[in-house]
Amino acid sequence: MKLFPRIREDIQAALERDPAARSRLEVIFCYPGVHAVLMHRWAHFLWKKGLFFPARFLSHINRFLTGIEIHPAAKLGRRVFIDHGMGVVIGETAEVGDDVTLYHGVTLGGVSLKKEKRHPTLGDKVVVGTGAKVLGPFKVGSSSQVGANSVVVAPVKEHSVVVGVPAAETSDHSKASALRHDKISNPIELKVDYLLKKIDILEKQVNELKIRGR
Repeated sequence: MKLFPRIREDIQAALERDPAARSRLEVIFCYPGVHAVLMHRWAHFLWKKGLFFPARFLSHINRFLTGIEIHPAAKLGRRVFIDHGMGVVIGETAEVGDDVTLYHGVTLGGVSLKKEKRHPTLGDKVVVGTGAKVLGPFKVGSSSQVGANSVVVAPVKEHSVVVGVPAAETSDHSKASALRHDKISNPIELKVDYLLKKIDILEKQVNELKIRGR
């Protein structure tokens, strides 16, 4: 697909996914997440042509202007939307599918010092919440969600919702949405609550036995 039609899609994606967006003109001039994606498309084009220094320099300017760092070798799909975007980092070997939404503070990072695939691959229609870190060369399946401030260090199945540190899958999909990550239950927190309740029951039983034994 040619570059300019793809840019039009990126602008339209912001209009569709951000209720605060009032006009195409506003998106073009006032959305750093859109600016970052557009500049990355040019940088990636230069990178594929073997113009590595100009590509890196353009990505550096992109970072300076938007607060979003995307390595020019990273592959972004169609209609990727970075909402607000400040602090987003996308590493060299990261691959981002179509219709993906990333909120501010997201990191698609690596865990290896070798020149190999070391950053994650996001499938189509993935949503990554504010401050989440996805670290490693694994895949986050299509139509999955990563809760805000989660740390993902293992593959995520398609149509899953993961939350926590480290991130774990939650079965509470009914309340999950791209905008209401506060409604997603943390499976680790649920287990801790269960254990605390069991401890309370056991303490009561021990106290009853002590009273009986007097």
